[in-house]
Amino acid sequence: MLHDLGKACIPVDILNKPGHLTEEEFALMRTHPEEGERLLRASGLENGNVLHMVRHHHEKFDGGGYPARLAAEATPLLTRMSAVCDVYDAITSNRPYKDAWDPGESLRRMASWKGHFDPAVLKAFIASVGIYPVGTLVRLSSDRLAVVMEQRPGALSAPRVKVFFSARSCSQILQRELDLSEPGCSDRIVGVESPQQWGFRELEKLWAP
Repeated sequence: MLHDLGKACIPVDILNKPGHLTEEEFALMRTHPEEGERLLRASGLENGNVLHMVRHHHEKFDGGGYPARLAAEATPLLTRMSAVCDVYDAITSNRPYKDAWDPGESLRRMASWKGHFDPAVLKAFIASVGIYPVGTLVRLSSDRLAVVMEQRPGALSAPRVKVFFSARSCSQILQRELDLSEPGCSDRIVGVESPQQWGFRELEKLWAP
């Protein structure tokens, strides 16, 4: 909750810019980790792990991040964890310059970015959010589309979902929650779908509290 506090020091027109940032704007944006640490120190926070995380959550496992290009061995576990969480939150959220990516697709892309994250931390994160993260659009064996609502720890491939669309008739259907892990449930996930290709917007309204 504290890692991006420094963005309070970045001009709103840069934070909300819909297009690409200029080199000068991006250089200013890259100051937000250090600004965040400064604000927390000024407020009296003294926890070294938290301060390090706020300052260095944009460091990469291969040493290619910022602001200090820290090597992996110089980056504490909390900071390496925050790097994964920060990116996952960013790419699965709607931003002025891009639409949110599907949660499942986001994990697959993150796994392909070699050198960006601590592999062990990313693996643990994927195990935590599940094979089908909350918010993932899936196709069921019944040819219905559903959004993942909740993981089932003992059945990672059979989460609780909300069915809302018929892929066969390309039409909305009565929304219904379905626990795929229940013994009597005959439906199962057969694939992950792209919300963009189906033209779905604001899927979070189906699963967000």
